[in-house]
Amino acid sequence: MSVDGLILVTGGTGGLGRRVVERLRRAGREVRVASRHAHSTANGIEYVVADLAKDQGVEEALAGSAIVVHCAGVGKIKEDTAQAQNLVRAAERAGVHHLLSISVVGADRIPVKTAVDRSMFAYFASQRAKELVVASSRLPWTNLRATQFHDGFILEMVRGMSKLPVVPIPAGFRFQPIDTDEVADSLVQLALGVPAGQAPDIAGPKIYDADYLFRTYLEAAGKRRALVRLRMPGEAAAAIRSGANLSPSRAVGVRTWEAFLAAEVGSPARRAAVARSSGPP
Repeated sequence: MSVDGLILVTGGTGGLGRRVVERLRRAGREVRVASRHAHSTANGIEYVVADLAKDQGVEEALAGSAIVVHCAGVGKIKEDTAQAQNLVRAAERAGVHHLLSISVVGADRIPVKTAVDRSMFAYFASQRAKELVVASSRLPWTNLRATQFHDGFILEMVRGMSKLPVVPIPAGFRFQPIDTDEVADSLVQLALGVPAGQAPDIAGPKIYDADYLFRTYLEAAGKRRALVRLRMPGEAAAAIRSGANLSPSRAVGVRTWEAFLAAEVGSPARRAAVARSSGPP
């Protein structure tokens, strides 16, 4: 039996959270969004000001909430841990019936121990810290791990590094990007169901070498760059080379990287050329 009542979405104005909110509203659910910035009520969505990291306005945001979908996060260990701790404490006091959080595939398998690891892979550690806070709470909970989003980490990575005249490619790295809309669909399905603990991973339909992601992005964007493969140091990088960030048995996503590029990057002609690509060799 699903949990009824008001649903609070943290990070509900971000790329994933906004999609979750839209789907919950279409499902006829009462939705409140916690944000650090004030927003006017619109489309039946209530917005409240709350800063999870500073523990300001959190109890007020949770008042009357039966379900919490935790999409907020900054990718930093200290801040994301504090957010989760403050949210859990307030949710326990408020008697929340279901706490659902989003994490990343590999959070439990990619060690982030050294300064080198933390400088490049803190996101995995921040998500693992959040997971442990949620799992150790007294709340009924669900945690969903997803691979990297097309329009989040992957696009930001290739677009940002492609600004350099010579682009360093992490040698041996592979990714299994997934569409943000598909992750939002899964989160809403889980939120409207019973608490499930650790949910099955959700991953994209294809696994790509890092150099393929860069080459196809450059093609779609109409850019020319020299690509140089570099072997990244540290245990976290070694874990990624071994595939710890992948979930091939859970390739349940539908939209491919090629389809994403064809719709979102470059001129219409270049997008069409990328769309005709059959995928990595």
